[in-house]
Amino acid sequence: MAAMQTYRNIVILTGAGVSAESGIDTFRSAGGLWEQHRVEDVATPEGFARDPDLVLRFYDMRRAAIQTKAPNAAHVALGRLEREWPKRVPGGTVTLVTQNVDDLHERGGSLGVIHMHGEHLTVWCTACDTRHRWTGPLADRPPCPECAVPALRPDVVWFGEVPYRMEEIFAALSEADLFVSIGTSGAVYPAAGFVRTAREIGAQALELNLERSQGSQWFHETRLGPASEIVPAWVEELLGG
Repeated sequence: MAAMQTYRNIVILTGAGVSAESGIDTFRSAGGLWEQHRVEDVATPEGFARDPDLVLRFYDMRRAAIQTKAPNAAHVALGRLEREWPKRVPGGTVTLVTQNVDDLHERGGSLGVIHMHGEHLTVWCTACDTRHRWTGPLADRPPCPECAVPALRPDVVWFGEVPYRMEEIFAALSEADLFVSIGTSGAVYPAAGFVRTAREIGAQALELNLERSQGSQWFHETRLGPASEIVPAWVEELLGG
């Protein structure tokens, strides 16, 4: 990779591999939570329309589970990078985009995280189109805090729905000097295509992962290992030790 001085704007994409070491089940791994339910049943608008009770119970369990987990060293290291990078590189930026719907990045010290697939700890009212922080269950059909209609659903982007804040993400990619993908499978679009977008404008690309992703060939460099080990090491290297 190029020397630190050649970078100014960094865009980081994180996936399930970052939170796996905190005990949060990954999306596609063997034994992952999705193997207990068909994706079509719990992660599509059609599944929700067909059996809302199943979907709401499913996400109630996920919402409760993440509140018992703690950020790991990878989350903490990325929070440190976000805070310290502008001090090391005047005018430099770190944009953290995550496919994860947990709040471990925030609890690890990151600010302004872009949750492109939504968040477990917010809900969306389909009646008045408002979003609210939410830590309790939805299966009992509580009323919306804004309009009082019992029309709340998980604020999670399901298959067939458009990820959030895409214009903002592509704007950051268009200014990136370094793109870093951490703990992603490279199988879910549009996130899997971010590396090629970054490469097209001349950014360097680094993959940090437990194993090579499906798009590993697009990266200039790949470093393999547990996120809790290789992410802090990379951050330490980037910040100059």
